Amino acid sequence: MELRHLRYFMAVAEELNFTRAAARLCIAQPPLSRQIQDLEKELGAKLFLRNSHALQLTEEGVLFRQYAAQVLELVSKSTEEIREFKKGLQGTLYFASVEGHAPQLFAEWIAGFHAKYPHVQYNLWNGNSDDVTARVMKGLCDLAIITEPHNAEGLYSLSVYEEPWIAMIPLSHPLAQEPGDTIDLKRLAPYELIIPSRQSRLQEISGWFETTGTTPHILCRIAHTVNAYKLVEQNVGIAIYPASAGNVTFPDSVCIKKIVNPAVTASYVLIWSKDRQMHNAAKEFIRFVQGTLA
Repeated sequence: MELRHLRYFMAVAEELNFTRAAARLCIAQPPLSRQIQDLEKELGAKLFLRNSHALQLTEEGVLFRQYAAQVLELVSKSTEEIREFKKGLQGTLYFASVEGHAPQLFAEWIAGFHAKYPHVQYNLWNGNSDDVTARVMKGLCDLAIITEPHNAEGLYSLSVYEEPWIAMIPLSHPLAQEPGDTIDLKRLAPYELIIPSRQSRLQEISGWFETTGTTPHILCRIAHTVNAYKLVEQNVGIAIYPASAGNVTFPDSVCIKKIVNPAVTASYVLIWSKDRQMHNAAKEFIRFVQGTLA
């Protein structure tokens, strides 16, 4: 199997049409078809379902597309790094982050770093903590920001920020009518709750309620803050998220109260791999971040 097989496969997988894929690759259709057939023969699996009306990926094709995309991204990244190895800080930094306050942190750091090193470029990717960590471990990004808890095995980590957890409450809800900008955690237990989708978050939040002698009623687990906010706005439930979730809300659209008794915080950490060689720009960026924290 050669890289051209992966590039040919990705073109067909994205176009789902041999004619368009061949035109995109600037080759004739018959050779492209033969290359895909050779790839399927080597893998021992059909990657596409072919009929007269449409082309579809098989289950094996969907899985292979994920791996092929990762390989091609790694090839592109490594090629850039090798070409830029002797040019100093002129490479591309690949970052990944969770939602919440992480985008703000990266924005502030990049602004300061760019002022010192204007020739460095950036590629940013967003996802949940588990997906972001996986990208670091696979070498698809240099640095990332996730929230605790995390598995530190194979990773360096640097604590960079903490913020309280809040409750986003529908304006029509009785709790929203009460005075004050804080709310005891146990007051939320009787109501339907919306929380982050990460499995460790469910365990963490359940543990908070356990300390108050209550059990939370979890209605929804959602990966993205905006979706949680929109559900609250529609009076579906109360969302429990880190305080930066309030940044996506519009004034007077929901009621936001800081959770107390216990007062709980979300901790953000910058992570990078222990097992992969870092290029100069990434090393210098870490030193820059450490300097800002100091």
